[in-house]
Amino acid sequence: MIDIRNATKIFKTKSSDIQAVDDVTLRIEQGEIFGVIGYSGAGKSTLIRMLNGLEQPSSGEVVIGEDIISTMNRAKLRKKRQKVSMIFQHFNLLWSRTVEENISFPLEIAGVPKKERQQRVADLIDLVGLTGRGNNYPSQLSGGQKQRVGIARALSNNPEVLLCDEATSALDPETTDEVLDLLVKIRDEMDLTIVLITHEMHVIRKICDRAAVMENGRVVETGPVIKLFQNPEHNVTKRFVKDDINDEETALSFEEVREMFPTSKILKLGFVGSQSKAPIVSQVVKKYNLDLNILSGNIKRTNNESYGHLYVAIDINEADLANLEAELAEHAVTVEVEG
Repeated sequence: MIDIRNATKIFKTKSSDIQAVDDVTLRIEQGEIFGVIGYSGAGKSTLIRMLNGLEQPSSGEVVIGEDIISTMNRAKLRKKRQKVSMIFQHFNLLWSRTVEENISFPLEIAGVPKKERQQRVADLIDLVGLTGRGNNYPSQLSGGQKQRVGIARALSNNPEVLLCDEATSALDPETTDEVLDLLVKIRDEMDLTIVLITHEMHVIRKICDRAAVMENGRVVETGPVIKLFQNPEHNVTKRFVKDDINDEETALSFEEVREMFPTSKILKLGFVGSQSKAPIVSQVVKKYNLDLNILSGNIKRTNNESYGHLYVAIDINEADLANLEAELAEHAVTVEVEG
């Protein structure tokens, strides 16, 4: 559906050249919700703007469907943007227009007849949960409602791809979850492909099927969301995951634990899917007649799977540890020795 092939973007300034995107190659499938996460300056905003031609790559290609976005002329690009729509962090609404008029605006530009526009706008208002708000102005709406207007406007021309540029960053946590649930509903009902960029791992965890992690313009890790959370490989990914599961306090308490249990090993046991709900650890510990102290634990959900981890302090020799790891591995439970 979407192919980004060796895309590079260099911004030239008087003093130096700035490489915002560095040789990025990604494939995004039809119907996916694909996330791109990175800290400020990672290049994610530049990358997503290449998908609708707001930025042109210095080298490489961006292909959506059968169209090479990076080589289209202005007229073809304007038409393609009707099918590759975008929502923004700060809504970008027309403040002098009502909700209905904001949603109708792209349809007016596209030359859609008035009667058809009115029906389409009414359907979209209902879809995004703004029934009864059609005659309100943006100043009369909450942040979440404004973003719903932005989403409805982006959907007005029946796009195939929806780009989300930090679409929830200006919202509180509860409203963020509501907007994310709405995006999943829209994807399912309209068979959209959604590409979103964010600096919040919670957003990736909640709705994305796969994600790419960026640093200094490069994609440093990519894969299914459950893999990124359960087995992050790059240090940047590990930082994002650690922030999301609030492991800081646990890490700080390890030194105290080592003082209390100087002969113990601290293990991190990882679970995925149904294994996170089964008493596997209890069964194995009983089998090997081990004593353990539970330090902390956490179970969370991605968009379609549970995952979790458990920190324990346990007195165990190397031979028994190897046997324990092997047996737990048969049940898809990972074991990491901390420190």
